[in-house]
Amino acid sequence: MQAEAQEFIRPFRVGIGQIKPFKGNYKRNLERIGTLLVQIVQESLPVDVLSLPETATTGYFIEGGVRELAMPASRLLKDLAQLYADCRPNRSLDICLGFYERYRGEDYNAAMYATLEPEPGQSRILHVHRKFFLPTYGVFEEERFVTRGNRLDVFTTRFCQAAILICEDVWHSVTPMIMALKGAQVIYVPTASPGRGFQGEQVENVAAYERMLTQIASEHTLFVIQSSLVGFEGGKGFVGASLAVNPFGKVMVQGPLGQEALLIVTIDLDDVAIARAQLPLLSDLRSVLPDIALQINAIVHQERLG
Repeated sequence: MQAEAQEFIRPFRVGIGQIKPFKGNYKRNLERIGTLLVQIVQESLPVDVLSLPETATTGYFIEGGVRELAMPASRLLKDLAQLYADCRPNRSLDICLGFYERYRGEDYNAAMYATLEPEPGQSRILHVHRKFFLPTYGVFEEERFVTRGNRLDVFTTRFCQAAILICEDVWHSVTPMIMALKGAQVIYVPTASPGRGFQGEQVENVAAYERMLTQIASEHTLFVIQSSLVGFEGGKGFVGASLAVNPFGKVMVQGPLGQEALLIVTIDLDDVAIARAQLPLLSDLRSVLPDIALQINAIVHQERLG
């Protein structure tokens, strides 16, 4: 069934939690997430989906600690479900967050999307994305400690057709293209991006993300939600500056540099339909997919022969 034929709850609100992790301390990070859940419930904040950063449960630069701290998605769900139930909520809440996952004996830099219910036993995982591109250069050493994911999937939530791409996944234009072609209306982008290239008030990687995410949103006419870590780990500072971009390529909200924040943004899927009618680039792309597939297959075949 096409995404447009689905019956979704609309509009819906996304809370972007820009948080500072406690390096290697799952319990304290879980408590930090718990404070956001308490805030949402007790203050009746209009949040339907809470979007949190890459490796929100442990911090990013934990190197060999991955083996100790990685866990099955089912355990993370159980802990989050109990946290949410302890808040005594009266409604469901979706959550998207990054963590180090143990799956079939391998460790992954992953992100889970789940629905949390007032009754913890009814909470459920909708999707787990395992990071497709692992940076292993400069300050990054992911391939030393985690396994690369090999799937790019779109999944159905109560609100939309959604996809997750983790940090460097969006630095490669092919990945959001695939997600858009598979029907994504919203792409969640958990990131842990150390600040670099400081020039006055400008930060190079913040500017790079803004360029990329606005281009992705406008080219594929969908919403992009980035949630980024802040704080310091081993002398490396995460910048924050989380973004929400609409299908017209306009920034809807941006988080502060280097500070924790909870940003709330309204997502109206009608904007996706309007943008796609005004600029049918995605439709044009679908029409030439067979020829693109032939070109890609020729490149792959050539490389195998080479």
